[in-house]
Amino acid sequence: MTGTTSPPPGLRDFYENPAVPVASGDGRTLRQARLLADALGAPGQVILDIGCGDGTAAATAAPVLAGHRLIGVDWSQDALRRARPRMGLVVRGELEHGGLPLADGCADAVLFSEILEHLVDPDQALDELRRVLRPGGHLMLSTPNLAAWYNRALLLAGVQPVFSEVSLRGIHGRPGSEVVGHLRLYTARALRSFLAASGFDDVRITGAPFHGVPRPLRLLDRAACSVPGAASILLAHARRR
Repeated sequence: MTGTTSPPPGLRDFYENPAVPVASGDGRTLRQARLLADALGAPGQVILDIGCGDGTAAATAAPVLAGHRLIGVDWSQDALRRARPRMGLVVRGELEHGGLPLADGCADAVLFSEILEHLVDPDQALDELRRVLRPGGHLMLSTPNLAAWYNRALLLAGVQPVFSEVSLRGIHGRPGSEVVGHLRLYTARALRSFLAASGFDDVRITGAPFHGVPRPLRLLDRAACSVPGAASILLAHARRR
């Protein structure tokens, strides 16, 4: 997904590059959408997809969230141009420099998928997400897991963990072939603590698979979802305090 906080100029150019991946796999998207649909219950609620990118994930989630009003938000004009046919209503906004052009408490839920790891200032971003949520509103967040089962083995072997970056120009010392611009990585324990400190309660973390895991290991990756602390992707559901 395309990040929504203003990055330094080099990062802005990186995220505006259409060749940079903006989707994170249907498995994570659908699992996250089902969790949110179960939490919301009655239809007609407002969901902000902040960092919507080109709208691919929203289009995948839309059937699961049918009956709710899904609004895309991103700082990239190019991403919003591509998202509009898939989402309908989109809004340009940034999580800093004046914040999102949205009223306090306007949303019943926020989807924040694969964005947190790209942010220069995640504290300010969560402050802004909390502002636009109504009291008791739902935050559904996903981010790669630094402590994923294969990263534990890689670190023991002295190999740079998957999802981490040391450069925006190339891959150095880790598996994979794509530079994805991650600035921060979280474990389940760190993410739970961070959300609680940022004004969210009832933090529940589950796991999701990673579409980039080699095919022979995908059954193992799905099995790891039963132990969120070892899963590839962390899915956090929290309520605004």
